[in-house]
Amino acid sequence: MDGQWVGPILGLLAGILLGLGIMYAFLRGRIKRSKVLFDISMQLNSTLKRREQMELIMNTAKQVIPVEAASVLLLDPDTDELFFELAQGDKGDEVREIRLKSGEGIAGYVAQNGQSIIVNDTKTDPRWSNRVAQSTGFVTRNLLTVPILNGGLVEGVLQVVNKKGTRPFTKRDRHLLERVAQPMAVALENARLYAQVEHSLEALKTTTAIKERLESELQIAGTIQMSFLPRIMPSSQEPYDVCALLKSAKEVGGDFYNFFKIDDDHLFFALGDVSDKGIPAALFMAVTLTLLKGKMGPGLSPGELLTTVNEELARDNPLVFATIVCGVFTCSTGEVVMSEGGHCTPYVVRADGKIEPVKLKKSLPLAAMEEAVYHDGYLTLGHGDRLLLYTDGITEAENAVQEQYSPDRLQQFLEMTPGMSSAEIIDALLMHVFMFTDGAPQSDDIAVLTLLRR
Repeated sequence: MDGQWVGPILGLLAGILLGLGIMYAFLRGRIKRSKVLFDISMQLNSTLKRREQMELIMNTAKQVIPVEAASVLLLDPDTDELFFELAQGDKGDEVREIRLKSGEGIAGYVAQNGQSIIVNDTKTDPRWSNRVAQSTGFVTRNLLTVPILNGGLVEGVLQVVNKKGTRPFTKRDRHLLERVAQPMAVALENARLYAQVEHSLEALKTTTAIKERLESELQIAGTIQMSFLPRIMPSSQEPYDVCALLKSAKEVGGDFYNFFKIDDDHLFFALGDVSDKGIPAALFMAVTLTLLKGKMGPGLSPGELLTTVNEELARDNPLVFATIVCGVFTCSTGEVVMSEGGHCTPYVVRADGKIEPVKLKKSLPLAAMEEAVYHDGYLTLGHGDRLLLYTDGITEAENAVQEQYSPDRLQQFLEMTPGMSSAEIIDALLMHVFMFTDGAPQSDDIAVLTLLRR
């Protein structure tokens, strides 16, 4: 009885062992393929550069599907052509020079239809195109091509060529390559985002470099601009006290002032505002100051000076203009002859504290019209009387609710200034304006000039 069961039992055990062996081989293959996919996922995090990602993925995939060559072809959205992003094998460099039209060859067919294809005999498949083979001399026996899909859209194709050994490509190979293509789509998307970030960073670096260079040039331009203005105030031995200040809203601005002695008894002074801001305004300001100083001389009235300077400035039809007020102070008599071109109303602060607006005949700003004529006005400063010139950066300074400082506030301030020196008045006026604006950014240049007859 026992002997009767020995044969069947041994046969059963042999069958079980054979089944276990087959199952082990199957599981071992599954584990190996799973490990490949895991390795690919891990490698995606090792670099964000597209070419490096493709190389890593392909090298890992070829461990499971041993082939002679492999390539990644991507779709050019502008031309609808496939180009070789990656081509491994003996003819890789030559292959990368080739582009395939939409639907051309197996790769073009897969890109067009989004379906994987196994071709185990290229000679019998009508979809096969030998253009690559003719260009490179590479003989293709069989190939497996799968689409690289991203959100249902074909980004390109993954192709392996000439499986090593005698076995053909199988559905299992196709399934594995399709799974390899999935992280490739992720890699392409990540690489695209990385390229955008790199491009943005490069653009930012370029912009920053340009900004730094411009800031440096603006600082130099600001230094040059300030060099046109008088830096040394007159001594206390002079029969007058004159002081001026310019505070630009940007690195360089368009407001300007000047004062200089024509002779021992006459002092010329001017203050103006160019219509533009920045470098163009600074250049126009430099030209204007140069003409004012170059043309002014003994016996020339302020009105005659502005008429002459305007002819020079307006001749070439510049895109900017400048408001201005200027004058000549006679030290011995206190007489002041003044002329203006579209500028803010000056004020006289008498020694007794009385505030008087200086009403000059209005003319056009410099360079507004070539034929413009400028007129002279007259006033007299007694001992202790003061003349104040300013630009609209003072009266039009705004606070947070866009309320302007206004001429009325300026007059109220001037009522508090008797006994102050010219420098003290300018400092106090700027403080008064900045307290009014209460931290609101300065939107316009500010220039102030005061002249006191001692």
